[in-house]
Amino acid sequence: MRLVVQGRAITVAHLTHIHRLIGGHAQFTQTGEYAYYLPIRTLQGDEVKTFCEAEQIDYAMVPNEQRLSHFGLCVMDMDSTLIAIECIDEIADMMSIKPQVAEITEAAMRGELDFSESLRKRVALLKGLDEIALQRVIDERLQLNPGAQAWIAACKAHDIKTMVVSGGFTFFAHHVKEVLGLDYAVSNVLEIVDGQLTGQVIGDIVDGQRKADELIQLRDQLGLSIDQTIAIGDGANDLKMMDVAGAGVAYHAKPVVQAQAMYALNHSGLDGAAHLFSL
Repeated sequence: MRLVVQGRAITVAHLTHIHRLIGGHAQFTQTGEYAYYLPIRTLQGDEVKTFCEAEQIDYAMVPNEQRLSHFGLCVMDMDSTLIAIECIDEIADMMSIKPQVAEITEAAMRGELDFSESLRKRVALLKGLDEIALQRVIDERLQLNPGAQAWIAACKAHDIKTMVVSGGFTFFAHHVKEVLGLDYAVSNVLEIVDGQLTGQVIGDIVDGQRKADELIQLRDQLGLSIDQTIAIGDGANDLKMMDVAGAGVAYHAKPVVQAQAMYALNHSGLDGAAHLFSL
């Protein structure tokens, strides 16, 4: 096993204190500007956890076999994971109804609402919006989350296939796929007639179960085992795909996701995933 600690707040004093807490003999090895790991057999008690949480440091106990060279597939959520916004909320802002839509989005991400039902409800509120608003969201508001490009570069360097599977929309997922150079993209299709949104989604909705199914299908297509897969997300609808992955990473996620995921990145960028699995 190895103890991985990372985050912009981390200092040599933090590392010294953690080393003292575990009574270790080996020294921390730096794997990134704000990331370090320490070989360790086991971690007793909650002292390190309590200290790291108080100091805004991400920590994880990672099996030695979980390293970048071992994995072959990473499946990721899009909104609030690969990108810094919830696209549907920003579309709604074009109609001055962002608060109403964002409230539903937040409840769905916390797991308080059925995702498919909540999505149809939100999309219905967008009826009549000119499709040009979708491009405005990309041009004016869509930004990658910190470390996204570095994480995808690490995947490419280790021949890890990448897929975005999103409860959002193809207009944005295909853009993110192109910008980051991802291998696959799966998402929902907004119905557009005569240049306007109809308030409907075409076909089956990409919900939590669909995300898990897409991971399994691509994993099997690539001839990989469960332990060779990574899933990264932030909302309750990402939990099922995390459950079927060898490693589930909660990225700046809702409490319900952090509580169930194998790893949580709260103070690091997406490049923190590379540091989790580097040796």
